[in-house]
Amino acid sequence: MDVSCAFPTALDSADNIAVAEEIGYHRAWIYDTPQQSPDVWMTLALAAERTERIELGPGVLVPSLRHPMVNAAATATLTALAPGRVVVSFGTGFTGRRAMGYGAITWAFMESYIRTFQALLRGETVEWEGAQMQMLHPDGHSPARPIEVPVLVGALGPKGNKVAGALGDGLYATLQVPEFIREHSWAAYLAWGTVLDDGEEPDSEHARVAGGPGWALAYHGAYEFGGPDAVRALPGGTEWMEVVERTPASQRHLAVHSGHCVELNEADRAAWDAGGRSMLRDVTVSGTRGEVRGRLDDLAAQGVTEIVYQPCGPDPRSELERFFEAAHA
Repeated sequence: MDVSCAFPTALDSADNIAVAEEIGYHRAWIYDTPQQSPDVWMTLALAAERTERIELGPGVLVPSLRHPMVNAAATATLTALAPGRVVVSFGTGFTGRRAMGYGAITWAFMESYIRTFQALLRGETVEWEGAQMQMLHPDGHSPARPIEVPVLVGALGPKGNKVAGALGDGLYATLQVPEFIREHSWAAYLAWGTVLDDGEEPDSEHARVAGGPGWALAYHGAYEFGGPDAVRALPGGTEWMEVVERTPASQRHLAVHSGHCVELNEADRAAWDAGGRSMLRDVTVSGTRGEVRGRLDDLAAQGVTEIVYQPCGPDPRSELERFFEAAHA
């Protein structure tokens, strides 16, 4: 299993990716969440200039945020800066759309978008929104076409799996391991959590700060995909919904995704204090070093070929080192 990392795109992401390269991580992914992050492509360009070996990619791009020509040109630019180190993944939009009040894009749109994106990188003339277009970059403005870049598709259901199988070089998954994961020779799985010290309890301050943001994603996902009843079925879910429902419905998505994957917001802290901390080991890769190693073995047995770890908390180097050591124990 390849051991990679991910970061919510931030002003220090390029520095953190350089640290990840130093530690030995295989690949670094960063998120496409413009409502709460700097630009994903600018940040990857900075990371390319500060690294030499580690592979780089957006994980995952939300197609509706940019014209396919824009993402194709950005991919070409990153390929020029980091030749042989670029991979791109696409998803229908969890935080990248829902935090702005929109639902996920359709898989029909996703399929059309990825086909167009790939054709542009091959140098073909394509039709998009009723117009013919082609990458016209002269020498010095882009690598020569065709530009070969692996594409992963973020999918959890059968429609997404069909698109991933038809157009992707692999699968990018999170929240749960899909049943069809073994159909893909490259299966990346995004996970959160922290490695606890020997004897450290899962409700320690370190666990809350470093593991809590990933733990909170279970509540965010339950709310977005299953609604309030799905949240209330979780430990501490009633308290979580009480906090969220104090926010006007038109702005509730803002409250849910505040601090998403970075820190615990008010609702997350209420759920944590109400006993939700007991979920930490169940929904993240948290635990002692041996427990984390065991969890990774379980994921590998299910078909995961690349674990993508997002560190949280004020000391990303420490969390990256803890996880890398556990992964190679």
